[in-house]
Amino acid sequence: MHTFTVWAPEATSSVDLVLRDGVLPMHSGGDGWWSREVVEAHHGTDYAFSVDASEPLPDPRSPWQPDGVHGFSRVFDADRFQWTDSEWSGRDVRGAVFYELHIGTFTPEGTLAAATEHLDYLVLLGVEVVSLMPVAAFPGRHGWGYDGVDLYAVHEPYGGPEALQAFVNRCHEVGLAVCLDVVYNHLGPSGNYLDSFGPYFTDRHTTPWGPAVNLDDTGSNEVRRFICDNALRWFRDFHIDALRLDAVHALLDESPTHLLAQLSTETASLSEELGRPLGLVAESDLNDPQMVDPVSEGGRGMTAQWNDDFHHGLHALLTGESAGYYADFAEPGVFAKVLTQVFLHDGAYSSFRGKDWGRPVDPARHRGGQFLAYTSDHDQIGNRALGDRPALTPGQYAIGAALVLTSPYTPMLFMGEEWGASTPWRYFTDHEEPQLAEAVRTGRRQEFAAFGWDAEEIPDPQDPATWRSSVLNWSEVDESPHRELLTWYRDLLALRARTPELKDDSLGSVSVVEGPEWLVVSRGDLRIAVNLAAAEAVVPVEGASYSLLSFGTPELLGDAVKLPGHSVAIVLIR
Repeated sequence: MHTFTVWAPEATSSVDLVLRDGVLPMHSGGDGWWSREVVEAHHGTDYAFSVDASEPLPDPRSPWQPDGVHGFSRVFDADRFQWTDSEWSGRDVRGAVFYELHIGTFTPEGTLAAATEHLDYLVLLGVEVVSLMPVAAFPGRHGWGYDGVDLYAVHEPYGGPEALQAFVNRCHEVGLAVCLDVVYNHLGPSGNYLDSFGPYFTDRHTTPWGPAVNLDDTGSNEVRRFICDNALRWFRDFHIDALRLDAVHALLDESPTHLLAQLSTETASLSEELGRPLGLVAESDLNDPQMVDPVSEGGRGMTAQWNDDFHHGLHALLTGESAGYYADFAEPGVFAKVLTQVFLHDGAYSSFRGKDWGRPVDPARHRGGQFLAYTSDHDQIGNRALGDRPALTPGQYAIGAALVLTSPYTPMLFMGEEWGASTPWRYFTDHEEPQLAEAVRTGRRQEFAAFGWDAEEIPDPQDPATWRSSVLNWSEVDESPHRELLTWYRDLLALRARTPELKDDSLGSVSVVEGPEWLVVSRGDLRIAVNLAAAEAVVPVEGASYSLLSFGTPELLGDAVKLPGHSVAIVLIR
């Protein structure tokens, strides 16, 4: 027996339950909710809803979309799965090593089951949190996942909902936490049928994707419930440890209690119930530490947030790139600021925004572990014209890794960076509607043509070759120079794990001295000496007595370290 329910306040006359063998009228229970109990229904039963005699529509809370986002929904009994992670006590994700991966390109098979085969590799690398890009059902087979439309379902080509349970279960068995990327700020255009049911969107606010998700207009209570229930379901039914919340600055909410604060409070309550930590990691463009302040102090209550300012500062330092939004970050002293004070734009003028931006972090109240640091992520690669990874030498990759992994921040790697993967990571889609496909293709080319790119150079998102070119080439792991870089990452992560100074996330625990083409970061009695130049350089490090780890062969000179070009050494001082 199964009871079907749906919120459809927009229905003017009827809501019907559509089964494969017939149609059954549903009963109105008030407040826009409709229900129908079916004795014969069970796990695996296909169904849809018809609102005012419409064509069959997927359930807004569909747990399973075996035939894609336009097809029938399917009943999924989450309690059927036999969990074996009872000894998993959870993990506070602050300070843990994140590894962001996209299921569809992490392996040639592009499935959760195939990704499971690489978990031992991640453990050996030193990863502590697997950060999955969105798995909610989205149109077509291949895509980034940020245009999902069935937020409660798991993309069927990845393996469906049970495959996600199995993946998380195995992660926990080998000691890995799982962070799942969820998108609540918009839904994709194809397969988005929510408007047929109720006021899920509002014209009161607009976003880059059109009308905003309705968080503070008529009917918003149920829309907020739709979102919060979704988040809690991932924690409860799929044993997820943390959620990465996409672009929370686009969650436009003027309610007395912001959606994020509500979600934080409800997550904390569930964490207490389950007896394990649950995290909320925000992607925010606001540069506002209020995001990680407790709800009790007027904050949004997020566990941590991504820090693009750190990325931009490090990228400009390593590559010298200064176009677009990198312009502010190419100035002298920027990296020292983002390493020690989190944000560059902390009330300062942002040239690419054309106004002052952000608020300062208070080192007396905020910890480095509340902010994620990285040399790359899916956006910073995939949103480049060619989806190209940073054009770095192995030595520059090693420098970037050292500066991320010895920082006081929560570090994150993007899949393949640890061996300097040669494969790009491009923007790819698989829309079935010709008009939408052409609009995406044309829009992408027009966007970059405005920056001087030849439109023909921009990879076609709809071409399957664009997706295929983004799949990691695992054979590189055993080839030089990838093999040597992977060894560096492993050794560096092992050093971080066993060294108290490198686990200290107080912002006052780090300082940096920058020279013309070198820098020295201080962490307790450790010094991270970096030669940014291609030629050999002597980097001043007073009292250097022993090299703990190096990429390149350093020479200790007592009051300095001689480093080859593009190299780094972590040394102990007397």
